[in-house]
Amino acid sequence: MFTGIVEELGTVEAVEEQGDAVRLTVRATTVLEDVALGDSISVNGCCLTVVSTASSADSGEADLWTADVMQETLDKTSLLGAGPGDRVNLERAVTAGTRLGGHIVQGHVDGVGTILSRTPSEHWEVVEVSIPAELSRYLVDKGSVTVDGVSLTVVEAKDDSFTISLIPETLARTTLGFRKPGDRVNLEVDVLAKYVERLLPHTRTQS
Repeated sequence: MFTGIVEELGTVEAVEEQGDAVRLTVRATTVLEDVALGDSISVNGCCLTVVSTASSADSGEADLWTADVMQETLDKTSLLGAGPGDRVNLERAVTAGTRLGGHIVQGHVDGVGTILSRTPSEHWEVVEVSIPAELSRYLVDKGSVTVDGVSLTVVEAKDDSFTISLIPETLARTTLGFRKPGDRVNLEVDVLAKYVERLLPHTRTQS
């Protein structure tokens, strides 16, 4: 589980094709400070498992980590097409003592949206993102949504899109600072909304 508070921007070092999967190697520092094999790290909102770590030639500390990305993940997320040099949002899984600064994020991408527009203002930037029709019912104004692993508040929920306001900190510390109209982003809706929807028919039946 994650909180949607990005810890650092990593860089894709290599993508090794393996038929029905790829092996992804990412350069990072903060998320590797206490990492162990088998730990979970969110990459642009996708929960991936650390399978190895290594030190690059110019570093004495571990600054590279690798994960296997299955075809299902490639089919359902924007990691399909990722290549060396791409910047990615990284977050370690939460611990029992972690502050929940964002909201409950599972790292299970529900769908892929597209950046539709960016409207800058003096102190923030409003970004509109498309959303698959089957997911729009889970969004409400002032509710939570995860975009590329970043916990955000929905400004306006529409039938096929939504808007978010990005403060300078978010623009500077995440990939959302340089995503352009037409770029694809991973979306995860609030899991609580999905549970409520699942439970409502049973509640009506029993009442």
